[in-house]
Amino acid sequence: MGRERGVNRVIMGVWDLDAGMQFYGDLLQTTFTEALGGEAASFGVRVSINLEAGVELVSPIEGRESDLRATLEQRGEGPIGVVFAVHDADASRDAAATHGIGTTYTLDYDEATIADRYGPGSFTRFYEHFLEAKPPLNGTTLLGEFDT
Repeated sequence: MGRERGVNRVIMGVWDLDAGMQFYGDLLQTTFTEALGGEAASFGVRVSINLEAGVELVSPIEGRESDLRATLEQRGEGPIGVVFAVHDADASRDAAATHGIGTTYTLDYDEATIADRYGPGSFTRFYEHFLEAKPPLNGTTLLGEFDT
């Protein structure tokens, strides 16, 4: 088993997730499938991730307020963030804290959840910290451990 390191995926904000999955699927010659369930709806967003392409699409849920809606209204569609794979997400989170950047949310999926969302055998560890969007980050930045 190995642990990936570096850019895990870029996060693209789109108004319409279905249209975004079609566009980026055509552009990258791949298929996107919506990630159902999970925490995304509690943030007022829908999500589709294609880990092979290294792209996550997020769109606001109609009629719900979200940070994403405000971002899209201000900047329009396109790149809004990045997920970095690191060897030790907690150590990287602590390093961010020494620079005044806190954590807003943490995902820690067990193997059953990983298998359900990404397919059996895709990961043995999926653990992410969402960092505050403030200088010098100014966008969605996640630090994660992704064991394969």
